[in-house]
Amino acid sequence: MRYLVLVSHGTFAQGLHSVLKMLAGDREEVLSCSLKDGEGADEYVAELKQTISIIGDGDSVFLFGDIIGGSPLTNAINVITEAGLLSRTRIFGGVNLPAVLTAALSPEADDDSLAADVVSEGVAALQEFKVAVEDDDEDDL
Repeated sequence: MRYLVLVSHGTFAQGLHSVLKMLAGDREEVLSCSLKDGEGADEYVAELKQTISIIGDGDSVFLFGDIIGGSPLTNAINVITEAGLLSRTRIFGGVNLPAVLTAALSPEADDDSLAADVVSEGVAALQEFKVAVEDDDEDDL
């Protein structure tokens, strides 16, 4: 099985997980863990270890973090490494819903092609949305 592990500051990972459930259904392969406000790294690491404890020897991991270099993602990489999962893990920073949705809806895709699709969908989803505004010269009375 391929597990999708979502990590973040605050409640972003759980929120993303919740929206993913709305759009793609409840998926046992999606796991989330966040560094909560006021929580220390040791508490977060302990919670993350518990969260990923179900990942087995034959499983792979797509690890999604909110910020590259942020403590949730860097600590998650350390936990993944300690668990012996790093060689079977793809790591993504700057996660968004389209990227995770792509991964969740493609359980049969091989890791290499799916990783490329995840990045492509994630990048394509971020666009400036421009709305045409009509210039009304007459004042409404």
